[in-house]
Amino acid sequence: MIQKLNEIFGKALYAIRQYPLVLLMALFASICLMFIAEENFRASEKVFTLIKLTLVSCLGISLMFGLKILSQRIGKQFLLELGGILFLVLLYFLLPKLEKDFTEVYAFLLVPTYILSHLFVSFAAFFRKKTEIDFWQYNKNLFINIFLTAVFTGVLTGGVELAIVAVDQLFDFNFDDKIYLRVFYLLAIFGSSLIFLLFNEKGLEYLEKEGTYPVVLKFFTQYILIPLLIIYVVILYFYSGKILLNWELPRGWVSYLILAYSIVGILAILLVHPLKENSAKSWVKIFSKIFYFTLIPLLILLFTAIFTRILEYGYTEPRYYVLLLAIWLVTVILYFILNKNQNIKFIPISLFAFGLFSLIFPYFNTFSVAKRSQENQLMKILKDNKLLTSNQKIDFKKPVADSVVTKIGNEFVFLIKRNHKDFLLNLIDTKKSKDLAKNINENNFWSANSDIYYSFSDIKKTTKYASNYDRLEVISDQNIIDVKDFQYVFYFNRYNHGNKKIGSDNFEIYDRVTDEKPQFKVILNSDKEADFSLLIKDLVKKYKGKAGKVNVPEISMEADLVDYHLKMILGNFSINQYRNNTYPNVTYDDAYLLIRKK
Repeated sequence: MIQKLNEIFGKALYAIRQYPLVLLMALFASICLMFIAEENFRASEKVFTLIKLTLVSCLGISLMFGLKILSQRIGKQFLLELGGILFLVLLYFLLPKLEKDFTEVYAFLLVPTYILSHLFVSFAAFFRKKTEIDFWQYNKNLFINIFLTAVFTGVLTGGVELAIVAVDQLFDFNFDDKIYLRVFYLLAIFGSSLIFLLFNEKGLEYLEKEGTYPVVLKFFTQYILIPLLIIYVVILYFYSGKILLNWELPRGWVSYLILAYSIVGILAILLVHPLKENSAKSWVKIFSKIFYFTLIPLLILLFTAIFTRILEYGYTEPRYYVLLLAIWLVTVILYFILNKNQNIKFIPISLFAFGLFSLIFPYFNTFSVAKRSQENQLMKILKDNKLLTSNQKIDFKKPVADSVVTKIGNEFVFLIKRNHKDFLLNLIDTKKSKDLAKNINENNFWSANSDIYYSFSDIKKTTKYASNYDRLEVISDQNIIDVKDFQYVFYFNRYNHGNKKIGSDNFEIYDRVTDEKPQFKVILNSDKEADFSLLIKDLVKKYKGKAGKVNVPEISMEADLVDYHLKMILGNFSINQYRNNTYPNVTYDDAYLLIRKK
């Protein structure tokens, strides 16, 4: 037993010495998430900074591992790791300073970057000439180690969490509930990274050494994955036949189904690569030979579906990536059908190249293409409906259909999120539309959308609802709370308002603010209550039918509860009023309950 423990500790120390930056990134990400939990996940500048650090650190785990593997092949470890750190610092500063500016646009930066970092790991050490089987063995071992890491981490995390529960319940330690989150973050990120490195042993030398084909992987690929793919492709072919018979355009979501089949099929081909000529089942050999040919008609369907959407609505980042993946699939098919000296390394390397192109290539990257396309879409809508004046400003007095107004508002939101303010401001008379200009400048896209709707003075109802809802945000100017007359302050928000205790007294926040008759109460010891519902009702009544942003000195209300005097303070309050005359959807954040004993 002692010998086994010494062996594990020895491997752990070796992993720490060999991969310090990988583990440092994992530890830093875990600590950041712990601090976020300590802040009760509330929206604040500090929490948003921690979220950004977490995102960058998690990316750094795979990036630093890939650079370490590359350095084991070519040396120059210090330069490679320095370059990796500089890249992560640059990425951090590319992210916005304020949470309100963190829109889905940044998902189209971060998600591809994460994928690229993992693709880089798959081929980092194979730029120089190495056999195809070395490359396959390396990735096979990585794949197995990732699976084992997931199993070990899941069991370890669950076991430790249950142990803490047992100690807490049996010995009355009364642990803080946040201990479970702290343990989860530590083990799920730092612990899984360390376990993965333990499985990798000495790194590249171990990962690329030849070994027997895993029986479980062979069974999974031959008897589960490939038969499912065959069923799946038959379904897609029947759907293609239905389209031809009915002579109709394909549905938009078929693009994602074809991409899923293509990518999972390529993964299956890679998994059975050493078996396809020898011990594989007959259907595996047939599938390996005809797979790329089965993609050809499906790609025709894919291009038809994506260009149908693009020609009608223009490019957005998702459509750009669907088209890019379709072009990549054509490249892969041509390579494996026409090239006699084919090599499976081409798959991850080519996908990495396409992904890098989509992020950094001038003019043709996803962000530039989407911006230009949606600018053109907006101008087309305005010109087709004759809504431009002689000096190329939007004429808000002209009659227009509500469906057109909705499209214009959606285009404004899209371009505001992408920080394309100058283009939009050139389309409006900023003197006449001061609120709209202000919301564009301040990136308040929902308010700008409402301003667009109400700026048009002659809207013709052609659809049941022109826009889903109007949004109003009431913001308190009270940045500092005076607590001199109170003894206790409890922070809570809409999604996190657990019970609070003062001695033997238990305070519970109860809210049901989205109902037609909102309820907002503080309940003492499950018996007595102080009703703050009037605070919600008055705000909804006062600002009914309004949209945009309103600043007020304070949002508060006081009440007595048995032996206590309470003051409820809200930092902000949002009213989403649907245009079908139903009750509004109400949310709030950064709320404080001040308490004093009488």
